[in-house]
Amino acid sequence: MKYQLIHRTNYLYEGSVTVSHHLARLAPRPLPGQSCPWHQLTITPVPVGRGVHSDAFGNITTYFELEGNHGELEVVARSFVEVLPTEHPDPSGTPPWEEIRAACQAEKLTPSSRAGEFRFASPMVPLGADFAAYTRLDFTPGRPVLEAVMALTARIFTEFKFDTVATDVATPVSEVLKNKAGVCQDFAHLMLACLRSIGLPARYVSGYLETVPPPGKVRLTGADASHAWVSVFCGESAGWVDADPTNNVLPGERHITVAWGRDFSDVSPLRGVTLGAGGQKLRVAVDVIPMPD
Repeated sequence: MKYQLIHRTNYLYEGSVTVSHHLARLAPRPLPGQSCPWHQLTITPVPVGRGVHSDAFGNITTYFELEGNHGELEVVARSFVEVLPTEHPDPSGTPPWEEIRAACQAEKLTPSSRAGEFRFASPMVPLGADFAAYTRLDFTPGRPVLEAVMALTARIFTEFKFDTVATDVATPVSEVLKNKAGVCQDFAHLMLACLRSIGLPARYVSGYLETVPPPGKVRLTGADASHAWVSVFCGESAGWVDADPTNNVLPGERHITVAWGRDFSDVSPLRGVTLGAGGQKLRVAVDVIPMPD
């Protein structure tokens, strides 16, 4: 599938900003099954300084700084992306999950021990006995890891309600587990807490999902949104396999990867510090537009 992506972010400040510094992670990652031949980031006002680098997780990151009084910031990311069909491994043929856990704790450097950096707690994903207990209902002794991951994905999808007012960006994962409601970011953080609490490496993935309007309805401009899911290390043969608990699927052509990290704090699409802003209003509009072959 080929897509045109438009991600528009607008900050309207209550007061005049004199200096601001920002980091944007809005460029889709180049991957074996995904290419981004064209990406453009338009920033208004025009920055006095700007640079592009890869962060610690390999995400394409743009730093920019603004000087001079301004009351508004607009950042528009435009990209063309092609996502190839995904061939998922046979779940029953993946190693037992305990084998993955042990391999990721090895003292020598291997692909498995390297993946082990994602098995620890992170700023927005704690570890705990409650998460482990919830997870072990699916991760029974000797069960193939991907088979268990798919079962956990399905259970979160079934037992948790998608509710845009149930949480905000500061809601702890423990509250999500207790109240069984939230949005895609919450379900990704919950699944990470569950997997890491039993010693398995899993990372947070941010990106986009092609949405389809209801029958008879037209696609609304700006009505799409960023999406979040998880990626689980399933052994050196299967590698990292993505799972989307919000939609109960293993992502394929409709999922577009932008960045990954330990949790949302590592992959925020746009963050920064400002001098003199006071309060601010944020507007975000996203379009994921399928393109003809």
